[in-house]
Order: sequence, then C-alpha cells, then structure tokens
Amino acid sequence: MTVTIYDVAREAGVSMATVSRVVNNNPNVKPQTRKKVYEAIERLGYRPNAVARGLASKKTTTVGVVIPDISNSIFAEIARGIEDIANMYHYNIILCNADKKKEKEIRVINTLLEKQVDGLLFMGGTVTEEHIQAFQTSAVPIVLCATRDEQGTYPSVDIDHEAAAFDAVNTLIRHGHREIAMISGTLQDPANGYSRFQGYKKALENAGIEYQEDLVRIGNYRYESGVEAMKYFLGLKKKPTAVFAATDEMAIGAIHSIQDEGLKVPDDFSVISVDNTRMASMVRPLLTTVAQPMYDLGAVAMRLLTKLMKKENVDNPRVILPHETILRLSVSHVNE
Repeated sequence: MTVTIYDVAREAGVSMATVSRVVNNNPNVKPQTRKKVYEAIERLGYRPNAVARGLASKKTTTVGVVIPDISNSIFAEIARGIEDIANMYHYNIILCNADKKKEKEIRVINTLLEKQVDGLLFMGGTVTEEHIQAFQTSAVPIVLCATRDEQGTYPSVDIDHEAAAFDAVNTLIRHGHREIAMISGTLQDPANGYSRFQGYKKALENAGIEYQEDLVRIGNYRYESGVEAMKYFLGLKKKPTAVFAATDEMAIGAIHSIQDEGLKVPDDFSVISVDNTRMASMVRPLLTTVAQPMYDLGAVAMRLLTKLMKKENVDNPRVILPHETILRLSVSHVNE
C-alpha cells in the first residue's frame, strides 16, 4: 500500500503539518524533530506526492523545454546547459522533441502549459504568429533560447547570427576568396536562416563583391542538403573557390561531396561554417567554423527563466552572447 504523510506523522509521533514542514525544508522545525521525521520517512519508504505538493503551493518545480530536433548535436549541447542550471536551482525538466514541425511545437507548448509547468523554454525554432498566440495563453514565464521573436516581446538568449555569418564570410575574403558560395538555411526562419543569409550578403557588399544568385542554395540545415548543394556548385561552369555553409552539418556534407569528386579541401575549395559542434573537429580536414557558445546559451536561458519564475529583477531580458571564429584546416588562401 502507498505510504502517506499521515503514516509518517503517526510513526514519528508528530502532526502532519510538521511532516509537511520537514518535507518542504521549512526552517521552523527543531533539529531533533526533523531527525525523527526523516528516520520515519526512511523506515516507511515514504515518497512525497509532487502533484499534491504542487496543488498546495501552486508550484510544480518543473520547467518545460521544447527542442526542435533532439538528434541535432547543437540542441543536445544547449539542453545540457539547461539541465545543469535547472538542477542547481532544484527544477526538473520535461524535455519535448518537436521534430521541427510547427504543428507539433504548438501542441507540445499547450500540453506543457496544461501540465502546470512553472516556466517554459522554447528552443531554436522559428517563432511564428501561432507560437505567439500559444505563448499568450500562458500565465508562466517564457524564455526563447537560440532563437527570438521578431518583435522582441519575449525574453531571449541567442547570438547575433548575422554578425556570425559576416565574420565567417569575411574570413574567406581575408584569405583572398571572391567567388564565395553559400549553403543557406531556410529564409523563412528570420532568427537564424535569414539572418545568416543577410550576414553573407553584407560581407560581400562590404568587400565590393557582387552578389550572385546562382552561388546560393537553400538547404534544411542537415548533412544531405549540404551534399546536394555542393553537387550543384561543382556543376557550375564557373565554380566558386570557397563555400560558406550555415551549419556544420551542411558544411561536412559539402566537404564529402567535394572529396567524392576526387578534389581536396582546402586545396581546391575552402569551406567554413557556423556552429562549432563536436563534428567540426571530427571531420577531415578539421572544419573552420564560427562557434556558438552552445552550452552557455542553455545555461544563461535557464538562469534567466529562474529569475523570472522567482520574480527577481532582470536587467536585460534579451541577451546576445558572443561568438568566436575557430580557425582550423578547411580554409586556405586562394593562391596557396
């Protein structure tokens, strides 16, 4: 039979209110009484009912996290940062994978809110009007992680994707490249895909390089689209000398596509990307990339959410973390 708080109180010879105070770490309990209650809990194997405690306190100490693609190493690393900070502040995580499908994201958001989570982290997807409508039904704090809404209504933690892409393309330009192709993410994603595309165009413009539409292919952030995009570039009469891919996965797809044709990176083509996932240092040659602080994105977002849940003062609800160019072996000078 299930052991109840009444059983613990009877075993310890105290009131149920005293047991409740001990379980909830209320300081107003004498040490000897606290010891007696803990001993009774251990003997009986009592486990507090989190649902009942939540109903009483109107807090569930749970945070809902919506992740767009759990198989993507970027989001896995961000989730680690979220989990570590959540543990530090004694919150439990309900992690929901949405498979990069808007309908599923909306459904998951509504389900988490129905489960009375204390806060919600929405990670890495495009924030549409439908998302905003779902968020607006919530009475709990919401933080966007590795994305942001166009109006800047909701607290968010992200990098400057346009600046990161600009720096990546500028690295190629400094190495003498002028025929620079891009494998972009979807331009319907304003926080990530479109911003990185704009960074690419801005770097070309600043260097006086004409933008060429046939040097841009739209991918889906994944390896296979990098392979296909690079096949297209290899078929051009006037081939680029360098490729900027919006993600490491697409960059690695491009590298493998180049190698499949018997060509070499960086001798025949230079390749650079944004993200700096673990794969960037596994591929050969080692991939030059602009690093997102992925763990920090999750950790800072969770810390921001804890402040909002505790109604603490927040100086800056929209945080932009720094990025860093990591020079490895996939980029070389044109004339080398």
